[in-house]
Amino acid sequence: MPSAAKHKTPSRSKRLARGPHGGIELLLIQSVDHLGSQGDVVEVKRGYALNYLLPQGLATIASDHHKRMVDKHRAKLLAIQNERLSDLRKLAEEMSKQSITIEANANDEGHLYGSVGAPDIVKAIKQQEITITADQVRLKGPLKELGLYTVAIHFAQEIEAELKVWVVPTVSGDHEPTEAKPEAKVEPKASK
Repeated sequence: MPSAAKHKTPSRSKRLARGPHGGIELLLIQSVDHLGSQGDVVEVKRGYALNYLLPQGLATIASDHHKRMVDKHRAKLLAIQNERLSDLRKLAEEMSKQSITIEANANDEGHLYGSVGAPDIVKAIKQQEITITADQVRLKGPLKELGLYTVAIHFAQEIEAELKVWVVPTVSGDHEPTEAKPEAKVEPKASK
């Protein structure tokens, strides 16, 4: 039985590919801090490979077959990412052609009593059936006056849209009610 144990250890070490610096070449299955990201071929010390990376399932042996599988997987992910970026560019172009209107309470000089922020812009955009999050809205500060603003909407690294935001005064619901009140106060005619 001891001879079988000795036989397994050398065969395992033969399967581990040696790198140019004498370490073990592994293919990372998951990203490992300070080592590399998923799909990278790294060279590590034998003990680190056998005692941590391989048993934890963080890496596998860097065989030609595994490298080809990773390359195919990367190509699929790249195609999916390119399609997603293309869709985001179309959405950004569409959004740059639109404008939204936000009503806010303001004084006679045009200063808002509150301010218009990212959540207000997100809510207004949702009415146009476009969904974004508040962290995608890039404001240089809250909008505190009536007027037209150009707000950047961030979609991806290099994809941004410029959305026109109109901040207008709130239209009150009291449209000259003085005319309606006298009609409502009509007294019933006296009966004979």
